[in-house]
Amino acid sequence: MSTASLPTPHSSSTHRLHRSRRRWWRTCSLSMNGCGGSDRAPVGIHETRTLPEVAAPESAVPQLKSAIAALNADPPRCDSGIIRLEVPIRQRADAIEWLQAQRPLPRCFFSGRAQRADAAMSFPGNGAVAKRLVSVAGVGSAVFFRGSDPFALEDWRSIKRFLSRDCPLIRAYGAIRFDARSDVSPEWKDYGSFYFIVPQVEFDELEESCVLAMTVAWDNSLLWTWQKAMDDLQETLHQISPYFLTFKEPSSRTTIISLNHVPTKASWDVSVKKALRMIKEEDSELVKVVLARCSRYVTDGIIDPVALLDRLKVEGQNAYQFCLQPPDAPAFIGNTPEQLFHRKYLNISSEALAGTRARGVSKVEDLQIGRDLLFSPKENIEFTIVRESIRKKLEIICNEILVEPSKALRKLPRVQHLSAQLSGTIRNEDDEFDILKSLHPSPAVCGLPTEEARQYIEENEMFDRGMYAGPVGWFGGVESEFAVGIRSALVGKGCNTLVYAGAGIVEGTNPSSEWEELDLKASQFTKLWQYQEPQIYYWEAKNMGTAIVPSE
Repeated sequence: MSTASLPTPHSSSTHRLHRSRRRWWRTCSLSMNGCGGSDRAPVGIHETRTLPEVAAPESAVPQLKSAIAALNADPPRCDSGIIRLEVPIRQRADAIEWLQAQRPLPRCFFSGRAQRADAAMSFPGNGAVAKRLVSVAGVGSAVFFRGSDPFALEDWRSIKRFLSRDCPLIRAYGAIRFDARSDVSPEWKDYGSFYFIVPQVEFDELEESCVLAMTVAWDNSLLWTWQKAMDDLQETLHQISPYFLTFKEPSSRTTIISLNHVPTKASWDVSVKKALRMIKEEDSELVKVVLARCSRYVTDGIIDPVALLDRLKVEGQNAYQFCLQPPDAPAFIGNTPEQLFHRKYLNISSEALAGTRARGVSKVEDLQIGRDLLFSPKENIEFTIVRESIRKKLEIICNEILVEPSKALRKLPRVQHLSAQLSGTIRNEDDEFDILKSLHPSPAVCGLPTEEARQYIEENEMFDRGMYAGPVGWFGGVESEFAVGIRSALVGKGCNTLVYAGAGIVEGTNPSSEWEELDLKASQFTKLWQYQEPQIYYWEAKNMGTAIVPSE
């Protein structure tokens, strides 16, 4: 088996090539790039049509095909619009299993946190009845949004013009780079600085039922006519499977045949000690910096990103699960415990998350580890920096901020953290963009002050974070929700997987302890594989361009 080699460090000519490719993405697309025009007014039609309920998922596809044919026979007389057709299904089915049975790209998946009522995605029901939306899986893009420049107000407006309060389930799912000003490595090139899609075909898993939906969007000003949109949708429909793939536990675990960390342990120690010296300098403003590690795993078998996401479900308790995959690109997947923000109408919630410890083997040990975390001076410094930074940012945009609880334990299956919940009210729904830009990057994934920490990361990290530690989630007409893209991996075609993890560096940090924390955070992925110890090797390349072949 051949192993993909690491490319050489980026030169200025390579960077110019990447920028030219990014410009090419904006004009040559498989569907409509909603960021391609100058019109910021809402599209002419926002409409959701609910078809009669069916008993099982396999009955929904023929009904949707018939509805699409009828719609195409009598098209709306409007230059732009977006229409969603949905079929309620009495039987509940698994969204990940539906996604696994589908082949069209792009694809996406997002699930909220079950334990948080305020963060639960809601599905409008008949009358006053609302059903909880557990997870969403989608394929194809009715409209996508991608650009090479940092995500800006104009881009947000381009997305929002396709969304409406009257159609709350028409949503744009995607992610934003951690740092759009940094160079883009080959593995992240198809994501641009941001990438969002409104899926063409979407499967919504509810608590006791499900919904299959199809969305068509068109805009003559973007040279994407009704007929082009319908032809593209029907092509996707021909590839949709009405069936589900049930995952089975593999008879033998995937084996890791090679592994390299960037940075290595030695380089990590150097970078952490350098950061600590800066933090202690009297004339330095740096208080905290979050350093990360990118680990490439090459395995003896093909890693399917959706199957891997399914196996991570146990880690998804009290966390967000996500998957995003543009055409011909690797899949970005993850289980993140950290909410960036949630908006419903004018209500905003966010949270601070910092400090990490393993879970205990016994209840007594777990309680003791949690107590040590709560009263650790070093962890308290890191956590307070994060909480107070978020509170101050929210106070600028929101009315009175409530912090409750101000410090508590968040327990996940393998780790536990310090956390605080913050909430407030924005003055206008258009303040949503300001909330996003203000909260990202937070001290939990970057540091404090933000710009000093960002510069340190840019100068000292030897790989491209891409969407890792960036906002990942969705925009909607009624509400929007974003998590922080940590505890994540980039899964390529075949046997290459990049796993990302980070740790906060503050005064009192021990480099070796933080390295162990990286291993702990990455273990939700690595525990699913077994090591072939004699063939494991560790190495690094400066400014690693960790190219991997895209997943099919």
